[in-house]
Amino acid sequence: MASRRMATKPVIFCLKSLLLLYCVVFWVSGVVLLSVGLWWSFMLGPYTSLISSGPSIAPFVLTGTGAAIVLFGLFGCYATCRGRSWMLRLYAVFLTLVFMTELIAGISGFVFRHEIQGTFLTTYSEAVMKYDGRDDRSLAVDGVQRRLHCCGVYNYTSWLSSVYFPVSGIPASCCVSFADCRDAELRNATLAARIVHKQGCYELVTSSIEGNMGIIAGVTFGIAFSQLIGLGLSCCLSRFISANQYEMV
Repeated sequence: MASRRMATKPVIFCLKSLLLLYCVVFWVSGVVLLSVGLWWSFMLGPYTSLISSGPSIAPFVLTGTGAAIVLFGLFGCYATCRGRSWMLRLYAVFLTLVFMTELIAGISGFVFRHEIQGTFLTTYSEAVMKYDGRDDRSLAVDGVQRRLHCCGVYNYTSWLSSVYFPVSGIPASCCVSFADCRDAELRNATLAARIVHKQGCYELVTSSIEGNMGIIAGVTFGIAFSQLIGLGLSCCLSRFISANQYEMV
C-alpha cells in the first residue's frame, strides 16, 4: 500500500502543477473579461443605444462573468494547493457552469446575428431621423460616422428626411474633410454630395459583423471548450486523491 502511494505521488504532483497553471490562465481570462465589461460600460455606453432598442445587458453579462471567473480562478488555485477532493469537485462544477454559460452565449450570438443587424438598422434609422446633435444618440451617430467614414443609414440621402436637415442640413460628421465643410453646402443636397462620405454606415457595420463573425465565434468557442481541460484535470486529481487517501498540505 505504501509503495502504491509513493508511486502515485509523481502523478498527483504533475496533475497539481498542470491544474495550478490552468487556474492562473483561467484567472487571467476572467480579469480580461471583467476589464472589457467595465470598458464597454463606461466608454461605449452611448454606442450601445444604437445596437439595441432598449438597455443592453451585454456589458453587465461580461462584467459579471469576468468577476465570477476571477473568483472561481482564485478558488481553483486554493483548492489545488490544499488538495481537498471535495474542493476540486466543487471547482469542476464551477467550470461546468462557466462552460455552459459561454457556450450558450456564443451559440446565441451566432444564431441571432441577423436579428442583431435588424435591430441595429431600426435603432440607427430612428437615431438619424430624430438627430438633434446634442443628445447621447446623436453624439453616438456622429462618433460612428467619423470613425467609420460613412454617412447616413444607406448613404447621405438618409439625412434628407430627418428633422435635422431642414434646419442645419447634413451633420458635419459626414464630411470627408472638416476643412471643406461649409454650412451652406451641407444644407444643399446636391452640393453636399461632393463633400460627404458616399457609403452608408449600416452596410459598413453589418459587413464588419459578418466578416468577423467566424473569428468571434472561434474565440468564444475556443475559450468555452478550454474549460474542459480544467474540468478533466480537476476530476482526475480529485479521483487520485480520493482513491489513495492522499492529502496535500
